[in-house]
Amino acid sequence: MQWFLLILAGVFEVAWAIAMKYSNGFTVLIPSVITVVGYIASAVFLALALKHLPLGTAYAMWTGFGIVGTTVLGVLLFNERLSIPQVICVILIVIGIVGLKLLSPSE
Repeated sequence: MQWFLLILAGVFEVAWAIAMKYSNGFTVLIPSVITVVGYIASAVFLALALKHLPLGTAYAMWTGFGIVGTTVLGVLLFNERLSIPQVICVILIVIGIVGLKLLSPSE
């Protein structure tokens, strides 16, 4: 259950970041509201996951989800470009997330 909560926290992390981009500096109402709600939801689900997961593991995975998710959606939604070194670094982050999950003593 704690891993599901952490994944939800990561989904909301990506959602608020993408909504913030659409908010145009908090000048567009709906994306601005989604940003605030997503930010709070992300923090709440992270806090719930932290009841049972180690802080370092959970926080690293949460930020990793955010980095990977916003990078992929930045390319898909905003036509952002990635260099080969950037792609390699994102792949390394994914490997780190998988490694943290596989090697985590908490289940």
